[in-house]
Amino acid sequence: MLAVEQKKKKYLNLSYLIRPKSIALVGASANKSKIGGIMWSYLQSFPGKKYPVNIKQEAIDGAKTYSSLTDIPEEVDLAIIAIPAKNILSVIDDCIKKNVKAAIIISSGFSETGEQGRKLEDEIRNKISNTDLVVLGPNTLGVYVPSVNLDSMFVVREKSKRPSSGPIAYISQSGASAVGFMDMAECHHYGISAFIGLGNKLDVNENDMLELFFNEKDTKVICMHLESIVDGHRLLKLCKKITPFKPIIILKAGRTEAGAKAAMLHTGSMAKTSQVIDGAFKQVGVIKANDMLELFDYSRILAYQKPMFGPRVAVVTSGGGYGVIATDYIEDSSVGGGLKMAELSAHSKLKLREKLPSFASVDNPIDLTGNVTDEMFDYAFKVVNEDENVDGVLAFPLIQTPLTTDKLIDITEWWFKNGKKPMVPCIIGGSYSEEVIRKLEALEVPVFPDIRRAVLSLRVLYERGKYLMKVKKKGKFKFRKVSELL
Repeated sequence: MLAVEQKKKKYLNLSYLIRPKSIALVGASANKSKIGGIMWSYLQSFPGKKYPVNIKQEAIDGAKTYSSLTDIPEEVDLAIIAIPAKNILSVIDDCIKKNVKAAIIISSGFSETGEQGRKLEDEIRNKISNTDLVVLGPNTLGVYVPSVNLDSMFVVREKSKRPSSGPIAYISQSGASAVGFMDMAECHHYGISAFIGLGNKLDVNENDMLELFFNEKDTKVICMHLESIVDGHRLLKLCKKITPFKPIIILKAGRTEAGAKAAMLHTGSMAKTSQVIDGAFKQVGVIKANDMLELFDYSRILAYQKPMFGPRVAVVTSGGGYGVIATDYIEDSSVGGGLKMAELSAHSKLKLREKLPSFASVDNPIDLTGNVTDEMFDYAFKVVNEDENVDGVLAFPLIQTPLTTDKLIDITEWWFKNGKKPMVPCIIGGSYSEEVIRKLEALEVPVFPDIRRAVLSLRVLYERGKYLMKVKKKGKFKFRKVSELL
């Protein structure tokens, strides 16, 4: 019973990683070219209490410094540690004495470096084993939570943009890929509820994060980049409970023998090859990503579009060539994964004929031709949304055509958000097309600049829909709180 109570306390303390009221930075510096200086400057936007800990400086930017955590007179929820690995054991002791709720060890020099580093991790693990303290890292980029202005990352903002607040929780074992993911998210106007850098997973791991973000109302989608899995049985059990309510996308790196070896050298963790876990992921509703681009694409389409409950796709385009390529991808099982071209009803074809040029194609793919107008796109979207033979729409709102205008942006947004059928837009081109894409993405409409990526995203919506139907059929939609999973 005591062990259960301690586990619940540790779970509650996980929330202090993303919603602390007070933070101490051990290794804070006035030198903005040092990691401790960069982090201290970024922590200034955090509205809660902040305490710099530095044994060599009396003040940093006008703030009184403390020689140790135990000298701080008030409570500390979160300790961020950015000092050499050899000095961290005593800081962990101070965390325990001070009753700090959570700690983030930014420092490297642990199991990723070899046996000596593994021993140091073991010592820290032993120290916290009978306490409520939760430790993230070591060797981590930190955390970033835009809704509470918490930024503990040491990468400079001028080179690595931070996304705004949004519905995607992003957990990564790799700092470099996290920088890339968040830079893409900011560029494409997609927000995140939080970023957590797992690092070496001395204590806090992916399963803890699943538990945490299951109960976070601001999180609609959970995506993870993992190089190793701490407890596969626990992971699958949690995913099975969570996926009926929130999509989970996982990029499991180290799928090959060489990749698994590289993962061990990177984080000091053993990885298993993909054959071991791919089937299990599918059974519990996890969406598998093969690379960072897929992780990004799948996260954003699942965050902003409804699931697709059937495989039949209608393609609406004003470029016949795009329609042919899309058809090949949709019908190719290695890309479409079971998607197929919808057979439009005779009524839909008749309706399309009423409004489209005589030389337009009203079969699927629907080719509105280069004479297309905004109104023709709007009408075609309406017809395919009303067709019972259509489950989803792949749209090519090509604004380069001479008779279309910026009004097509609003039309695409409306049907993306209000259509009966899930829609994935694809726009291909140069600087003008990029401008249109950014306008749509600022309206929370994911747009794909590549046909294959668009079809893969439709496939993910279909996989999500199939899984939800399977779960509903089995009567598994009864809500379960995280406390029941502990």
